[in-house]
Amino acid sequence: MIPPEFIQALLSRVDIVDVIERHVPLKRAGANFSACCPFHNEKTPSFTVSPAKQFYHCFGCSAHGTAISFLIEYQGLSFVEAVKELAGMVGMVVPESQALHSRARSTLDGQVSIDAIHEALHVAMHYFRGELKRSEAAIAYLKQRGVSGEVAAKFGLGYAPDGWQGLATEFPDYQSGVLLQAGLVVDSPEGRRYDRFRNRVMFPILGAKGNVIGFGGRVMGEGEPKYLNSPETPVFEKGHELYGLTQARRAIRDGGEVIVVEGYMDVVALAQHGVENAVATLGTATTGTHIQKLLRQADQIVFSFDGDKAGRGAAWRALENSLPELVDKKQISFLFLPEGHDPDSFIREFGGGGFMEKLRDALPLSEFFLRELKAGVNLRSQEGRAQLTENAKPLVQKIKAPIFSLQIRKRLAQEVGLAQGELDREYGIKGQVKSRRTLSSGHSVRQAPSLARQLLKCLIAMPELARGVINEMPDEPCIESDVIPEVIGYVRQATAPVTTAGLIQGMADPAHHSLLNALCREIMGEWQDDFDVQKWFDDVLRKIDAAGADKKFEALQAKSQHEKLSLEEKAHFQRLISTRT
Repeated sequence: MIPPEFIQALLSRVDIVDVIERHVPLKRAGANFSACCPFHNEKTPSFTVSPAKQFYHCFGCSAHGTAISFLIEYQGLSFVEAVKELAGMVGMVVPESQALHSRARSTLDGQVSIDAIHEALHVAMHYFRGELKRSEAAIAYLKQRGVSGEVAAKFGLGYAPDGWQGLATEFPDYQSGVLLQAGLVVDSPEGRRYDRFRNRVMFPILGAKGNVIGFGGRVMGEGEPKYLNSPETPVFEKGHELYGLTQARRAIRDGGEVIVVEGYMDVVALAQHGVENAVATLGTATTGTHIQKLLRQADQIVFSFDGDKAGRGAAWRALENSLPELVDKKQISFLFLPEGHDPDSFIREFGGGGFMEKLRDALPLSEFFLRELKAGVNLRSQEGRAQLTENAKPLVQKIKAPIFSLQIRKRLAQEVGLAQGELDREYGIKGQVKSRRTLSSGHSVRQAPSLARQLLKCLIAMPELARGVINEMPDEPCIESDVIPEVIGYVRQATAPVTTAGLIQGMADPAHHSLLNALCREIMGEWQDDFDVQKWFDDVLRKIDAAGADKKFEALQAKSQHEKLSLEEKAHFQRLISTRT
């Protein structure tokens, strides 16, 4: 919706220090600024802001990004809202463009673009919200569930009318490929197209930038499935997203705790009663990606599931997927509500205070882990203790958090009557393994980063260097070698100077975004304030040239032993020999 050129120009004029300092007091630390991280609780500052790179990074929770990312994460703004706020700070006017809006309403030739899918979903959200205002039945249903107009607006709730092609009124070209790619319609085997969502209350699902990436629809009465979600699309992956995270982010940050529930209505009902730090999985089991995302934003995760068999099963799957992601100093616990209650019904009956009181009954992960493993096992018999040892083995081996792993093994050893050393040998645990080779002197040895990685770090630190790159690229089989040409092309196509922040924000392809962010964090952690990027860059280019010449020399030398070289190859071979003597 906003031209990339405008984003670049905006980030080149905005000072990230000014943006962040409006919300977080910063102190100068050399060439950078530091503070206690606004995204997690800490006493020692680990949050660093670089004015040179226009980038922030927390070495404690790994929060990072540009001025746009900060406003999205800190204030819970959408991408467009964050851009508009920054533009207002520097006196720029965000250009109004209808290009994507028009494209989303029409058939696209070839592959459907990500922007067009986002725009189609945005248009659909406004359509559903308008239909909610016109549906007495949907309004009555939400009132009966205790949802106020204010909370409905906060979550952007809507209604999909009970018709086969309601979206055709909003999208004149109903056969557009973008509608299918966005998951808004279904094509039947007979070739008939119809709306995926019909006669359902609609819950927009927002992505990291605050834009719509999918929908959840709930039936208002009897019917199956009770919840219907958007299918997997180029912008929506259920195992990576959480419903309500955008709206809950500030409350999570302020309280340091996040509550994970199973249904959209659970999240909305909790928010209605003042419990605003809840999110929901999207019709799938809690994944490791979910856990990673939440642990970056909160010190404690509480899973709140129904107390029935299905709820306990969902809780156990969440526990299994949590084990590899556990972090010492952070807590995961499980709250089981009384039989017949889910968070929605419980909080409507007992209120926000009753629910918060119930949270005190949440079981720490370690207690739930041992309780479930011991269930049905006769610990009075040797066979039962052996069974518990064997059942726990694959789970304990998943745990990477050293202190938590040690504590669990101690508890298990006591339960089964073994010395901890005996249990560790049975589990193949030999103590902490160092990740680096060590010399006899005890000093660790870091493996030198590849030339491609070194070159890419230089281009991230000073993107304008890309305009002068004329050497061959490193011939190395790694992702950095694939990304470098795209970074160079991106910078060369830009009409204005590109900053680190502009590069990170502009190169938004998910395939590259995580790598660029990771390298930017490395730069901030490893390169000192006086680091000479230009000198390092020139040295890397010389090494690339030398490596290329060596490879060419070896190829020509090998060829000359089996066949006659051409005159051009002979001349090249002689030049290479002369440079080596």
